[in-house]
Amino acid sequence: MLTIMTTMYVCPVDGTRSPVASLAWCCPVCRGPWDLDFEASAVPLKPLSSRVDSLWRYEEALPLAAPVTTLGEGRTPLVPLTPSVSAKLDFLMPTLSFKDRGAVMLAELARRLGPERVTADSSGNAGTAIAAYCARAGLPCTVYVPEATSPKKTEQIRAHGARLERVPGDREATARAARAAADEPGTFYASHVHNPYFLHGTKTYVYELWEDLGGRLPETLVVPVGNGTLLLGAALAIAELSAHGLIGERPALIAVQAEAVSPLATAFRAGAEELLPAPAGSAPTLAEGIAIPNPPRARQILRAVRASGGTFRTVTEDQLRAAQLDLASRGLFVESTAVACWAAVRDGADGTDGTDGTDATDRAGRAARTDLRAVVPLCGAGAKTGLAPAAGAGGPSAP
Repeated sequence: MLTIMTTMYVCPVDGTRSPVASLAWCCPVCRGPWDLDFEASAVPLKPLSSRVDSLWRYEEALPLAAPVTTLGEGRTPLVPLTPSVSAKLDFLMPTLSFKDRGAVMLAELARRLGPERVTADSSGNAGTAIAAYCARAGLPCTVYVPEATSPKKTEQIRAHGARLERVPGDREATARAARAAADEPGTFYASHVHNPYFLHGTKTYVYELWEDLGGRLPETLVVPVGNGTLLLGAALAIAELSAHGLIGERPALIAVQAEAVSPLATAFRAGAEELLPAPAGSAPTLAEGIAIPNPPRARQILRAVRASGGTFRTVTEDQLRAAQLDLASRGLFVESTAVACWAAVRDGADGTDGTDGTDATDRAGRAARTDLRAVVPLCGAGAKTGLAPAAGAGGPSAP
């Protein structure tokens, strides 16, 4: 097992380093998120079937091992939606969202470090996951959420025994409140944005695809992006698998945002390396989980999408509503944020337009394929938010 006392955080901007045991939640120079000085070893494909049936089966690729905090997270099903597009059902995690992949890493790390308290901030799903895994680890936990967070999510947070702090204002105001609390001595900030252990948890999404597909990856990974934790985890896994010669061609990353809140898509289309100045405030969107106007890892997200040969797509509120109903008609009831990727690809997902429903996968000169081309994640259960209201019925209206 890797000894966490010798593992170092490193700032991707200025190279500042800090021991993980210091509880420093951000770079003291630029106040930006940490990366982790960790090199994954190759994961052997053949012996995996005899290992524990959770994400911890990829122990060579993880910066922690032999967990105490686990709830059996990971190993979610991959089911076809069309002949060329499949969905990975990450809403079947213990707390009903993909955030369990990263939350278990943060809670296990906190358990080993023994802080006085754990704090987190979230639009809902990350907070419920952190609350659950802190309960499992026996750690006191406070979760900050925007005042408009779904009552079903706040009920889940409280049920796990966490202290709930509702913050007036938007997601940015919530993050500021949590970061102020995180500066208190003895506090472990379980930030799914700033702490890179979370990304090393979300990367297991791609390791599972690689295993389930017999040592390969689909041509395209379509990923919802707010703070970019799933996309950056995916990029990390792809780089590791490629470095060890475990995959051939790398998949393109298609990043999806709600049209109403799409700062990364705007920057990408402008050819910018970082976010562009934007007016204060943002329009409401059904995709609350990705409604992040100023993601701290914006530069990393833009770089990862470009390096993969991918692109950004945006979806309207009407597309989100239609996609949620369409998935429900297929037996899959997921929350409105979780349908964003299917909303972005479903119109071309049958291949009738000559593509697999994404921009980057129709690469010049590539021969037509009949096997799995794209995977979309279904990240959160519909039970967390209910069915999106029809336009004009009290929910966000279509742009």
